[in-house]
Amino acid sequence: MIPGCALAGLVVGVGCTPSPFRQETERSLRASVIDTAERELREAQSFPQRIVTTREDLIASLGIRPEFMPELQGMAGMASYDVAALHLGDDLLGRPTQVITLNLERVMRTAVERNIAVQFARLGPAISEAQVQAAEAAFDWTFFQTATWNNTNSPIVSTAFTGSSSPVNSTNAESLTGATGVRRNLVGGGRLTTQVDLGYSDNNTPGQVARPNPSATSSFLIQWDQPLLRGAGSEVTQAEIRVARNAERGAVQTLRRDLIRILTDTEKTYWDLTRAVYDVLIIQRLLDRGIEVRRQLEQRLPLDANQAQIASARARVEQRRADLDRARRQVRLLSDRLKQLMNDPHLTVGSEVVVLPADRPVDQPVRFSLLDSLRQAVAYRPEVQQAMLAIDDASIRLIVARNARLPDLSMRLQVRWSGLDNDMSSAMTDTFGGNFIDYLAGLNFEQPIGNRKAEADARRRLLERSQTVLAYRNAVQTAAGDVKTALNRVNLNYALIAQMGSSRVAASEDLRVLQVEKDFRQGYTVERLDLELNRQEQLAARERDEIAALIEYNQSIAELFQSMGTTLERNNVSVVAPSSATTLDLWNLDAGMAP
Repeated sequence: MIPGCALAGLVVGVGCTPSPFRQETERSLRASVIDTAERELREAQSFPQRIVTTREDLIASLGIRPEFMPELQGMAGMASYDVAALHLGDDLLGRPTQVITLNLERVMRTAVERNIAVQFARLGPAISEAQVQAAEAAFDWTFFQTATWNNTNSPIVSTAFTGSSSPVNSTNAESLTGATGVRRNLVGGGRLTTQVDLGYSDNNTPGQVARPNPSATSSFLIQWDQPLLRGAGSEVTQAEIRVARNAERGAVQTLRRDLIRILTDTEKTYWDLTRAVYDVLIIQRLLDRGIEVRRQLEQRLPLDANQAQIASARARVEQRRADLDRARRQVRLLSDRLKQLMNDPHLTVGSEVVVLPADRPVDQPVRFSLLDSLRQAVAYRPEVQQAMLAIDDASIRLIVARNARLPDLSMRLQVRWSGLDNDMSSAMTDTFGGNFIDYLAGLNFEQPIGNRKAEADARRRLLERSQTVLAYRNAVQTAAGDVKTALNRVNLNYALIAQMGSSRVAASEDLRVLQVEKDFRQGYTVERLDLELNRQEQLAARERDEIAALIEYNQSIAELFQSMGTTLERNNVSVVAPSSATTLDLWNLDAGMAP
């Protein structure tokens, strides 16, 4: 069984504070997520032991005498070549090709620091962190202030009152009102508002007497608006914040995914470049051997060779020369690809300097456990973690959609202290004296008849969450399949190294014996020279097969760590999500500068 702590890590984010709407469904969701992981690990749990890749020593079974082995190893094989003697011809500037030798560690470190795709992905967490802050700002205090001045001098219908001799036929008044306060959205869904209202009025309308005049009014208000059903509760009000935080976590996983992909591509390209370099060396040696055989064949023209046989030998030599040109071009292409992955400002893609590998591929057995590999894939694969975050996002949206089905029942509570006097100071003193207090309590109810939109949205969100659960299962299955594929490739290529190595030694022995017989027994006949050309090509093919198996073995190891999601740990790379402010300082974006 998976340890309890591991399972807790798998379902983090899915389970939150239960509400009456989702207690049962969340239990089934957790069970579904846990069962998905356990199902893929069930058989491997019965065989937790580690296995070491093995292979047979096939060279010993060839029956070659030991004293001939040094000569055979010098005829062919990776150890028989000197990379420093590599000749790539002229570059695109018409100069002899300049080369720089780099080890794998330097190449990988530069790719982590400077690769363009990695730099692009590195901005993602900073952007998401800013989005989290923007979502959290919904609960910040808001300061507001208003001011209105009004001067009225308007004619009105004349009025006269019994006993009055001065009819009122115009208004002449001046007023100044203002409000200052703060308000804040509450986590429970309500809004708290506090404000101070101040007013000044001077009424000079003929025939009217106002007391006090001028007058000053002052009031202090506290108001609480709170939804009781729809829109109530922290699960609804903080849904946007939780989604933004998941987006930030998802951006970190995207960064990890891109880093893993770039590191794996860089390492595989480095080994492809190694294979291309040895292809050049192998074909160059094959060409040199072919030129020598052609020369010997041309010397036999007066004896037993005809023009057709010589033309055939020349054609084969020219074919090797063409293959050499193609191999050299492949080295340049892979060097440019590696420079693009590195994005080193001192080693640009546009430069004609060719990168050559300093490290040789390793040929060591690997110890592995299928159970541990699958567990690491479930725990570390960015795709699996992003699928978990998608489940949590869908659960959050489902909570909001279920809450939206409830009626809109809201409450308002308000209390206001008021004061009135000739001047503002006295009015404010009167306000806080508590002589005039107003109270207000109100309820508002609203519900769409049929409530079809809210019900449809809730069903849609439930189906979307079911999709995310299926996507998680697919991510886990894909991760398990990738791990098994990588392990099978590791086993296969480790065995192929020995098989191709023995085939190369056998081909070397075949060519050696042929040359010995030619020199000491059979002589330089046309038929034997043609046979020697065939044996040379067979040996070169076996050499390339052996190096290909060795290269693919190292690439399969890189793919194994990629499938487990532990490439960063293997290369001692830690992911630290920078803040948006730190990233802006690093990039100096206001000045349009990049690091």
